Amino acid sequence: MRIILSPAKKMKLDLDSLAPNSLPQFLQEAERLSLALQSLTEQELQALWKCNDAIAKVNVERVRTMDLHRRLTPAVFAYEGIQYQYMAPNVFEKKQFSYVQEHLRILSGFYGLLRPFDGVIPYRLEMQARLSVDGFKDLYQFWGSKLADQLAAETDFVVNLASKEYSKAVQRHLPPKVRFLSITFGERKEGKILEKGTICKMARGQMVRWLAENQMNSAEDIKSFSQLDYQFSSADSTEYHFVFIKGGS
Repeated sequence: MRIILSPAKKMKLDLDSLAPNSLPQFLQEAERLSLALQSLTEQELQALWKCNDAIAKVNVERVRTMDLHRRLTPAVFAYEGIQYQYMAPNVFEKKQFSYVQEHLRILSGFYGLLRPFDGVIPYRLEMQARLSVDGFKDLYQFWGSKLADQLAAETDFVVNLASKEYSKAVQRHLPPKVRFLSITFGERKEGKILEKGTICKMARGQMVRWLAENQMNSAEDIKSFSQLDYQFSSADSTEYHFVFIKGGS
């Protein structure tokens, strides 16, 4: 089983926690993307990122000084978004770290596919960014089937806790032998199941932590998740799509 998760826009440098134990598997591709970013002007970078001046200033400096081999932070500590706050890796014990290192894979527009203890630097590059590289019109074309191929080489069961922006970089390329299980965290309103962005991110991070704490390894195990007031709804779920309803089914 492999769990895929989106990255977060906000990142930090953490040289005081645990050290990375590996380099990203697609470091060569990241180096190529680094060169592509460095070839852009400040105005082109800000347009690519679609961000304000303050955020652009910080990230332009990061691009200009990029070194993918020095001052690295384990990926699981580098991201600061809500998902990672609820995953709370800083309070993991050894068995939880071992679990996520084996089972969790973080998707990245810049690094492709990350293991939790791959060493990374802070960057800004969303998967949907329209960065043209080597004749590819965007990052979906640039990465092609590489991320899905790597996952398929590791497992025949992928649990999707990533956003659509990231999961589609994998799902469309997976071979039929790989079961791709998507998870919805929703609320029932007027007969419809609605997802809310922030609470969904909270639930995704919480589920990763719960899976790690309980050493879960199967689809049946996942059904018993009941944190943040969510309950599995068998009536709304299928073999390839599990639905959890807030406040019960």
